Amino acid sequence: MPRALFLLHDHQALAGPIGDRLAERGYDLEAFLIVPPERWAAPDVPRALPSLCAYDLVVALGAPWSVFDERIQPWFEAELAELQAAVAAEVPILGICFGAQALAVAHGGVVERAPRHEIGWMPVRSSFAVLAKTWLQYHFDRITPPPGARVLAESARAVQAFSFGSALGVQFHPEATEALVALWCDDAGRAELVEAGEDADALLAATAAAAPASAAQARELVDAFCRGDFRHRDTPPRGTSGAPLPW
Repeated sequence: MPRALFLLHDHQALAGPIGDRLAERGYDLEAFLIVPPERWAAPDVPRALPSLCAYDLVVALGAPWSVFDERIQPWFEAELAELQAAVAAEVPILGICFGAQALAVAHGGVVERAPRHEIGWMPVRSSFAVLAKTWLQYHFDRITPPPGARVLAESARAVQAFSFGSALGVQFHPEATEALVALWCDDAGRAELVEAGEDADALLAATAAAAPASAAQARELVDAFCRGDFRHRDTPPRGTSGAPLPW
């Protein structure tokens, strides 16, 4: 049975319909949590990561921190090296939000604070019908993809999907469910939303309405990713373990 690893950067991460569809496709799902709940506010934990090359597919999920946050340095350097090795070995990697940003940085791309955040259910433009949907956004940063990567989708404010080699990065959240957004709207999340000028209750209500369609879209995205629909034959960017870190 093929093995799929979900890389959870913090406890407020769920596999959602992405995990459901991979299980339906016959994958044995495993999860690895990097920052435990009690260290959520102080994520500078020393953590040895598993070898991503030991898996048949990897999904790197989101995180509440930016990739340039110095507090994550004790484990993020190792994650960059693992992502580089996995892409070099042609392991299919799906990076979501922070996971996409890590993929980009590991291979020579740039992540920076965006002029405006994107939070809520927003349309994405793409020539790929499976990507050109309304997806949940929750991010404050934006990605410049690595040299040699292909931009697959955009919004009015940011790159939303890119691919190179075996890797696909998406800025939006195809794994979103009501349960996941409820986790994000806890006390700290509500404070963050208020500071950003957003309404947590409105976001929860919009998620309740959008989640069923989003789950179906996520399953289609998994199928397209597993078929290799987003792969292209250009030379993928090559990172090195000595690549400069983003801080």
